[in-house]
Amino acid sequence: MLTFKEMYELGIKMGIKADPRGASKVKFHLEQVKKQYAGTKEDDKKYFDQERLVNPYYDDCRMHTGNPKAPIKRILVGIDIGEGEVLLATQLSERGQKIDAVIAHHTLGGSKASLTGVMGMNTDRYEEVGMPVHVAEKIIANRQGEVHRSLHAYNHYQIIDIARPLAVNLMNIHTATDNLVDQFLQNFLTKKKIRTVGDIMDALMEIPEFQEGKTRGAGPLLVAGSPQNKVGRFVLEMTGGVNPGEPLYPELSRAGVSTVIAMHMTDDARAKAAEHSMNAIISGHIPSDSLGMNLYLDELEKRGVEIVPCGGLIRVSRVKKRK
Repeated sequence: MLTFKEMYELGIKMGIKADPRGASKVKFHLEQVKKQYAGTKEDDKKYFDQERLVNPYYDDCRMHTGNPKAPIKRILVGIDIGEGEVLLATQLSERGQKIDAVIAHHTLGGSKASLTGVMGMNTDRYEEVGMPVHVAEKIIANRQGEVHRSLHAYNHYQIIDIARPLAVNLMNIHTATDNLVDQFLQNFLTKKKIRTVGDIMDALMEIPEFQEGKTRGAGPLLVAGSPQNKVGRFVLEMTGGVNPGEPLYPELSRAGVSTVIAMHMTDDARAKAAEHSMNAIISGHIPSDSLGMNLYLDELEKRGVEIVPCGGLIRVSRVKKRK
C-alpha cells in the first residue's frame, strides 16, 4: 500500500521520465540549483527549501499538509481544489467513504507563489526548434516577471489553512503531470498520418478526455489558420507552468514553426500567431489537464488506490480490468 509521500514521489518520478527536455537537461537544471544554493548567503538559506535540490518541479508541485506516512486507499482528486472540496473530503469521510488524501492539479499555497520557477524549462524547448537561445531566455524571463507580479497579491495559503486543522492530506501536482500529457500527445500525433491542421483536430477528437471536453463546451478549437492548411512543423504548449505569451509567436515563425497546439492561449497571443500566418489550436485546458492527471492516476489505480473525481477532473481510466 502506498503512503502519502510515496504517492507524491511517484508523480514526480513520472514527470521526470516524461520531461520534454530529456534526462540530461533535467540533471543540468538540478546542478544549477545546487550551485545557486551553494552561493546563497547563510542568512538566506533558511528560505531555501532543500527539496529543490532533488525535485525539478518543487516550484509548482507540493505536499502541503498532512502525514507523509499515512496509508492511501481512497483519494479525492480535482483539477482545481478549493475550500469546498477540502470540506467535501471530510464530509465523505464522516459518511463512511473515508478519503485518505486530496490531490489538486493546479497550484496551491507555496506552489502558486513560486509557479514561475518552472517556466525556465521552456527555454530548452524553444532552442531545440531553432530559436536563438538568448531570444528564448529573454521572452521567458519577461513572462516570468509578468506572471510573478500578477500572482504576488494572491492569498496563497487560504485553502492550506483550512486543510491543516482538519488534518487533511493535501497535495498538488502540476508540471509533472503536464509533462505526461505533453509526452502522450507528442507520441500520439507523431504516429498519426497528419498532413493538415484538420487532421490534428480529428486526431484530438479520438481522445476520450477531449470528446467529453467538447460535450462540456471546452473541447479543441482552431483559433488561427484553416483546417485545410498544412501542419508543417508543430510545437506543443502543454507544460512549463503557463502559456509563454504573445512575444513568442513571431520568433517561432522565424524559426520555421507553422503550427502551435496549446492547452489555452490569450486572445492577444492568438492574434499575434495569426498575424504571423501561424496555425493555432487550443486543445482545451481542463480536458488536457485531465489527460495528464489520468495518466498519473492510472498508476495509482494499478496500486490499489480508489479515485474519486471532483473539481472538474474528467476521469478516464486506461487500466485494463481483470475479468
